[in-house]
Amino acid sequence: MSAELAFTAAMVQMRTSLSPEASFKEAQSLIRKAAAQGADYVQTPEVSNLIQSNRKALFELLAPEDEDLSLKAYRGLARELKIHVHVGSLALRATPERAVNRSFLIAPDGAILASYDKIHMFDIELDGGESYRESANYQPGETAVISDLPWGRIGLTICYDVRFPALYRALAESGAAFITVPSAFTVRTGEAHWHTLLRARAIENGCYIFAAAQAGKHESGRECYGHSLIVDPWGVVLAEGGSTEPGIVMAEIDPAKVASARKTIPSLQHGRRFSVADPKTNPEHLHLVRGSA
Repeated sequence: MSAELAFTAAMVQMRTSLSPEASFKEAQSLIRKAAAQGADYVQTPEVSNLIQSNRKALFELLAPEDEDLSLKAYRGLARELKIHVHVGSLALRATPERAVNRSFLIAPDGAILASYDKIHMFDIELDGGESYRESANYQPGETAVISDLPWGRIGLTICYDVRFPALYRALAESGAAFITVPSAFTVRTGEAHWHTLLRARAIENGCYIFAAAQAGKHESGRECYGHSLIVDPWGVVLAEGGSTEPGIVMAEIDPAKVASARKTIPSLQHGRRFSVADPKTNPEHLHLVRGSA
């Protein structure tokens, strides 16, 4: 391990409540525990301030960024502990009718290094009547975000973004050695796809994946999959949380492994632009679809 660049990353696994105050109290305890164990970078899950399915109740508690007490408290905690605190995301008021799902990377002096609004909205219907319409309350972001840490560049994403690999490739091509995926995955989609998606994003981009997760059954009734993960650039799971209980998972991070993985399989350098042959509109290219002409 490259000792001069190595650092300790911790994922905080939470069960966010209906109350921002109660949610921060839980997060603060776990962040302090991680810092006491030597964490340099600590990440919380998506919507670390509250999980509320009722729109009216949600908007009664939301505040704009410059008035949000949770954000101020996280900034103060980072300053006190002198560590990087990455608030996976906070639900914040953008307009009287719309919220944003915004991630914050906070420096050890309490300054906000970067913020990112979740680009892809989780609008799905699962069998059994389970459905989610994130776009009903939230407005999507439009810009990918990358920032600098003392150990390398970090790209910010949130939860459902993980299903859109082009975003991760763009961040990796912009120099991201670490990419974050704070999440609130459902149990059903988590059981089917969580580990596969996160390991795939790590492998195909030769980067570390940091994914703090919500876990267990929330006061709102929502159930989240848990299993916070730290994955290395070769796709190896370095640390994993449980399925239902809050806690922390930690791992030593060696940025040199990123360069090694990308040198061994230099796929970031081998990408090519290409067109798609459609036999319905371009019959002469039929062999490109079927194999040999």
